[in-house]
Amino acid sequence: MHDWAEIRRRVLVEGLSKRAACREYDLHWSTLETVLACDQPPGYRAAGPRVKPKLGPVLDTIHQILEADRSAPPKQRHTAARIYQRLRGEFGYRGGPSVVRDAVRAWRRRHAEVFFPIEHGPEEAQADFGQAELVLAGRPVKAALFVMTLPVSGAVFCSLFPRECTESFLEGHVRAFAFFGGVPRRISYDNSRIAVFKIIRRRGGAFTEAFERLKSYYLFDSHFCLVRRPNEKGHVENLVGYVRRNFLVPVPVADDIPSLNELLILRCHDDLTRCARGQDSTNAERLAGQLPAFLPLPSTPFDPSRVVVSRVNSLSLVRFDTNNYSVPVRYAHRRVTLRAGIDTIRVDCDGQRIAAHRREWGRHRTVFDWAHYLRLLERKPGALDYARPLKGMDLPDCFPLLRARLEEADPEEGTIEFIRVLLLHEDFASAELAAAVQAALPLATIKAADIRVLLERGREERTASLSLESRPHLKAIRVGRPDLKGYGALLGGEEAQP
Repeated sequence: MHDWAEIRRRVLVEGLSKRAACREYDLHWSTLETVLACDQPPGYRAAGPRVKPKLGPVLDTIHQILEADRSAPPKQRHTAARIYQRLRGEFGYRGGPSVVRDAVRAWRRRHAEVFFPIEHGPEEAQADFGQAELVLAGRPVKAALFVMTLPVSGAVFCSLFPRECTESFLEGHVRAFAFFGGVPRRISYDNSRIAVFKIIRRRGGAFTEAFERLKSYYLFDSHFCLVRRPNEKGHVENLVGYVRRNFLVPVPVADDIPSLNELLILRCHDDLTRCARGQDSTNAERLAGQLPAFLPLPSTPFDPSRVVVSRVNSLSLVRFDTNNYSVPVRYAHRRVTLRAGIDTIRVDCDGQRIAAHRREWGRHRTVFDWAHYLRLLERKPGALDYARPLKGMDLPDCFPLLRARLEEADPEEGTIEFIRVLLLHEDFASAELAAAVQAALPLATIKAADIRVLLERGREERTASLSLESRPHLKAIRVGRPDLKGYGALLGGEEAQP
């Protein structure tokens, strides 16, 4: 470049002749003309496209294969290596693989899709699920990562769940709205089966009952991206990766998912203090300006449970998500309603709660509550030592001692009497019953009726002093003064003074 500039200056400014410049700098006449015409070296310019004698005959074939791939499944499309193999085996190609890779790369570059930058309104949000690797109780697991973002402010909320399902989807929205302090008026999604059970015209369509219930409660509008067009919600697509790289590195180690979610909430709050590139205010400041465009949170909380109607089988078990949960035996063979949340499974029958269990996220497991099978023991006392649900009974030491004394007095009737004592769990708390059994052991005779008397007497002693301070509903009751004339007549004919 130094010589180029020097030649131009001496010829065009100082008046050095072209012939002298050619002799002094050892240049061809045409080269000097190029130097004088261009202020910098123009670089190599091919006179025409290079001839490719080996690739040229199969170039149209490569283009046809790539064009046909556009309608093939994304994970079953040709790679450059596979195209090279086909050219060698089917079309007699004898060239090298590098020119095939160059041809494939050039075709894809020409046909790569170009997108418009999208402008978002302050009322918009985007939601999506991703996956995250965790170590829970010393065991590596994969968890579902729910992420909701606000493109205008850059605020992000995330929460971990055992699996991507309807309950996780609903619970994620409830937590996100509480974190942001309002409900976005419009939320963008992909076409997940959790929300859409039938896609119409490649975008959204017929919504699931659970998603319709969520929309009806919070009153937001939904927008679904075109199938295989996640760029329409590119903000949350990028932030799913951002959360994994910044919130979940190194791989989190914990005893359970709730403790990790508490940590994620803190990191989401810390992220609000971040000032994104190209912005002159923090995410928290922009979120505060965005909230007036949101819908207010409802006054009562939304129940994010999945509602399923099922039937109890002959073992007094009801199945949900491949797992079985027990209910009281009097509800066997009846239809019940299950409400499945993230942490609990609740079972209702005829509008009444009949059972509640901790949610089991494994597969093909059975969760028993031994108290549900006590009534069955009245009819089948021989199952007391062998029934599988009763293996989970964790009774205080006074109960085995009570059973031993009852069966020692009467081997057959003693077992039945002990079962009657266990049935008192239906009316009294475990701690109350254990205390009554302990108090009854020194007595000469021990019956279930005696223990019930002790339990009821204890309750009477605790409620002997009536205080209206703890019973505000009684303060409004007014009782008039009684008429004692009839009582006075019984005493001797004199009227009693009121």
